[in-house]
Amino acid sequence: MTMLAIDDTVDVGLQPKILVFSTATISDIGIDLAGSTHLHYPPSVVTISVACSSGIRPEWILHAFESGFDGVFVAADGSDCPLLADCTDRTGRIVAKTQDLMRDRGILPERLKMAAICSVCSEPFVRHMQQFSDALAALGPPSETD
Repeated sequence: MTMLAIDDTVDVGLQPKILVFSTATISDIGIDLAGSTHLHYPPSVVTISVACSSGIRPEWILHAFESGFDGVFVAADGSDCPLLADCTDRTGRIVAKTQDLMRDRGILPERLKMAAICSVCSEPFVRHMQQFSDALAALGPPSETD
C-alpha cells in the first residue's frame, strides 16, 4: 500500500490560496456543514477560527498576503453575533481600513472580501468561495498584478 502525504492527495494546481477568518459560534458551523454535506469548494481554502469577526486585526490580514495567500475572506457573523450588536459595522470598518492599507502597500483591495455566513449558510459559503477563487484567478498572483 502506498501512503501519500496530504499535499499529494489533492492537486490544487494554480488555484488561488484563500484564507478565511470564520467565527467559532456562527460561521464555523456553516462552513463545517458544507463539508459534512459533501459540498465542494476549492481545496486551497484555509480557515482560521476567531471569537468574533470584529476582533480581526488589519495586521493579520496583511500578514496573510505577506505569507503567500492570494485572497482573504472574512466570514462575518452579521446580525447573529452573540457578542456585539454592532459586529457587522465594526467588521466593515476593519475591512475598509485594511483595504486602505492594502492600497498603500500596492495590494489590490479586491483581494479582501467580507460576507455574513450564518450557521446554516453552507451553500452560500461554497458560492462565495468559488466566485472569490474565480475572481482571484482572473487577477493572477498578487506580485504580477498589484
